[in-house]
Amino acid sequence: MKIPMARPLFDEETRQALLEVLNSGRLAQGLRVLEFEERFAEWAEVPFAIAVSNGTAALLLALMALEIGPEDEVITTPFTFAATANVILFLGARPVFADIQPSTLNLDPGEVERRITSRTRAIILVHLYGNPCEMEAFTELAERHGLALIEDAAHAPGALYRGQPVGSFGIGCFSFYATKNITTGEGGMITTQDPRLARRLRMLRDHGQSAKYVHEILGLNFRMTELQAALGIGQLQHIEAWNARRRAIAAFYTQHLRGVNPVETTPNSTSVYHLYTVRLAPGLRDAVRERLREVGVETGIHYPTPVYRQPLYQRLGYNESLPVAEAAAREVLSLPIHPALQDGEIRYVVEAMNAAIEDLGGK
Repeated sequence: MKIPMARPLFDEETRQALLEVLNSGRLAQGLRVLEFEERFAEWAEVPFAIAVSNGTAALLLALMALEIGPEDEVITTPFTFAATANVILFLGARPVFADIQPSTLNLDPGEVERRITSRTRAIILVHLYGNPCEMEAFTELAERHGLALIEDAAHAPGALYRGQPVGSFGIGCFSFYATKNITTGEGGMITTQDPRLARRLRMLRDHGQSAKYVHEILGLNFRMTELQAALGIGQLQHIEAWNARRRAIAAFYTQHLRGVNPVETTPNSTSVYHLYTVRLAPGLRDAVRERLREVGVETGIHYPTPVYRQPLYQRLGYNESLPVAEAAAREVLSLPIHPALQDGEIRYVVEAMNAAIEDLGGK
């Protein structure tokens, strides 16, 4: 048996929609992109959604719209994919890393506040693994210090904090990469409550145009295609059911796995379990992963290296030591969780995991 970490699902209606786009001859940004934006905004409970080419573009454009650049600092998490911090560097600003919570592995609001300086312009938090950050604390912190709040919600479309969708607290940045809860192959979305910011984002993604051939500000091409939008519209119709399936699988894992410590969910929140991640002792983690590979269960490590320890950041002189992030990097292991998993496959993962831990002396 081979059980992958992700297996995208596409219904026949979506396949037909793709053919209709191809047959129309209109492949670049058009009416389907607009429809996807409108549907996503309604679903995410925000007035504005701006479709872009990928999740990294969403983060970059959010910073560009805020006019963040040299001399500015943006506080973020070290326990994330490098894109979260790289977009800050790309604009000449400085990423400032704060440590994470031991329970959820999300950015710690207290650690963020200790790193705020006169140069701090924004906070980029990450709803890691589909689990919302403590948005009440972050919203209050951002308002008190006059900071922009950017939500990296690449893992978390549909996640809720106190019943409110992520991406509706600050500037939401979503990814539709191939393995995400919603996929368009590549693609992304930015959400905001601010009409002026929405207008600026729309110009930035389209060469700074306020009208055709009227270049009002400096922008580039970060547009979404009609094919991507057709996929996104189809995916959005299933997202609630798919997220519910992810939660059911997570509950089964939590109930039946032995000898592991699942990463915790933030109180008063609803996770969408983009990943189901457990913590194991460092030596045991790697041995268990190899044992699972041998029996056909794919796993992942999200993430093996804190961003500030990446070669790029080492060359730039980053010498932080954030103990919670570094411990997590040594201990986390992600198991397959996606709505295409069959019940027999889920049981197989549990049996393989439990057997590996027992054989390797993890109990």
